[in-house]
Amino acid sequence: MNTAPQEAASRPGPGLGDGVLVGPGWLAGHLNDAGLRVVEVDVSPAAYDNWHIDGAVLWNVYTDLKDAGYRTVGTAALERLVARSGIGPDSTVVFYGYAPALGLWLMQLYGHSDVRILDCSRDTWRAEGRPWSTAASEPAAGGYRLGGEDRRIRADRATVQDAIDQPGTALVDVRSAAEYRGDCFWPSGGMEPGGRAGHVPSAAHQPIDGLYNPDGSFRSAAELRGVFSPAVLDGGRELITYCTIGGRAATAWFVLTHLLGRDPVRVYDGSWAEWGRIPGTAVERP
Repeated sequence: MNTAPQEAASRPGPGLGDGVLVGPGWLAGHLNDAGLRVVEVDVSPAAYDNWHIDGAVLWNVYTDLKDAGYRTVGTAALERLVARSGIGPDSTVVFYGYAPALGLWLMQLYGHSDVRILDCSRDTWRAEGRPWSTAASEPAAGGYRLGGEDRRIRADRATVQDAIDQPGTALVDVRSAAEYRGDCFWPSGGMEPGGRAGHVPSAAHQPIDGLYNPDGSFRSAAELRGVFSPAVLDGGRELITYCTIGGRAATAWFVLTHLLGRDPVRVYDGSWAEWGRIPGTAVERP
């Protein structure tokens, strides 16, 4: 474990995010709190194995949060993951890493409200001399019965199908331009055997580049509003965000709802990895 003298911890205060974002000073000062759990959300164990925030556990998107068909795992599997992560009903859970908003969205989907996101990047945490470790964390497991799904923040494939060309709902594709055009299936540029590239018909393209400051913290609310088009921010239409596996879609949902107050917004967590691999779904290409 690497540790450095810790500065006086600041509490998450009102303003941007109203406490849902916590700074590195706050987290460093609360790492030893009995009710705190820290979770790194990533797409492989490589970064976590190299180093991670002291005491953090890993949620691997592909092996922990998605099944073999890239669908989000069911309630029972998620309960087992939460239990082995040492999370209880009263835990404060702080997410960081590649897709922290996906972890926060999943916990809120099942009714756990005390969830936060670390408002800086992994690199900033280590560069500032915050506590880190290479040892895998193994918190004491416990039992946790998750609540029922909050369908107000989740959209399934049938809901997306019904939303195509409907005036009261806007489908929002937050992938790259190449993915939206159908030049590639995966964000890495690759194609998927049997998969079709493109976008859901009537979906607006809304890339989410420019959300972060150089230290990995979220930009101000005024700056974040400039990232999104008026068609997304304005009006009373319900929004459904999607990407490839749900990480970027959850990030867009987090910024829109928690940081900008836009509601209602739902996440299609199956996203393109589900939609583009199912025969018969409508796919549009320019």
